[in-house]
Amino acid sequence: MKIVVIGGTGLIGGKVCGKLGDLGHEAVPAAPSTGVDTLTGAGLADVLPGAQVVVDVSNSPSFEASAVLDFFATSTRNLLAFEAAEGVAHHLALSIVGIEGLPDNGYFRAKLAQEQLIKQEQTPYTIIRATQFFEFVKGIADAATSGDTVRVPPVLFQPMAAEDVAEAVARAAVEPPLKGTAEVAGPERFRFDELVAEALRAWHDPRPVVADPHARYYGSELAERSLVPEEGRARLAETRFADWLRRTT
Repeated sequence: MKIVVIGGTGLIGGKVCGKLGDLGHEAVPAAPSTGVDTLTGAGLADVLPGAQVVVDVSNSPSFEASAVLDFFATSTRNLLAFEAAEGVAHHLALSIVGIEGLPDNGYFRAKLAQEQLIKQEQTPYTIIRATQFFEFVKGIADAATSGDTVRVPPVLFQPMAAEDVAEAVARAAVEPPLKGTAEVAGPERFRFDELVAEALRAWHDPRPVVADPHARYYGSELAERSLVPEEGRARLAETRFADWLRRTT
């Protein structure tokens, strides 16, 4: 089966392509570096013929609120239009757990708009919502640093390994479309501040971590359960944070 992976050269997309290939499918990575630009539509007419499934794990080059909204809205409209013309049978998009609960987060608003566009079209779809990735913890700490101190809210946090995200996406891509949403999450729940502190210790990073209930997560003030799925709703991944941390330090 031919499966086109939009964003197929990135952190998740590259892993998805590898896993699909291991399953015996023709995984075609599509990105600006391969001549495919979903913002303009360039290259889509060349890469989509013969594709039964399109997997969208692309990301905006800018996280500024209006730019990221334009990226996901324009890219998704272009993709769905070209898919309809080619008779693509399954559109799969990667999204984020909890995006309805943080309306002041521009990135989350953009992903929610993307989901709504997908649901409005006729192409059968699957939306996979994942929690944050272990690989993003350092970037989160850097964004939360004020002076030499990392300030994060003491809320629940349930991140997962990028490898497990890719596994969930690849598995869903070769199954019939859900015409709905599924959630995946890490196998453990932490306090946000405790996980960040554990990671910085492992990386020999001297920055202290302070639990600040009013610290913002990329502009949003979090509630206790903003970043975690409802109990029993998500399929849990296998990789534990301590094991991932040992392998990557």
